[in-house]
Amino acid sequence: MTVHVEVRDALRGLAGDRIFPLMADENTATPYIVYQVVGGDAQEYISGEKPQKKQRRVQVRVWSKSTIEAAQIAEQVEDALRAAVHLQPEVLTIPADTYDEATRYRGTMQDFYLFC
Repeated sequence: MTVHVEVRDALRGLAGDRIFPLMADENTATPYIVYQVVGGDAQEYISGEKPQKKQRRVQVRVWSKSTIEAAQIAEQVEDALRAAVHLQPEVLTIPADTYDEATRYRGTMQDFYLFC
């Protein structure tokens, strides 16, 4: 399974199930969640084999018309990813507030390490 499928499955049901890799579709109703792989640590084996899993740094953003709603959903995101123990989640940052001037949406962003 790809990292995108793994993250989507872990977050399923949150934000009205409006969960998108990289960016939301135009005119998506709020609240919604966007996630992207922003890096990670490469793993190398002496044998030269390709690793079956990779440690990936994933950033999750929650967007809403309300800062409070975004923060509440961000807490649910963290709980859902912590519960996805098969991904060996590691919380790297606390949710940081953000704002999009074009849409006037309020949001949060938070980074995690996931092993998938």
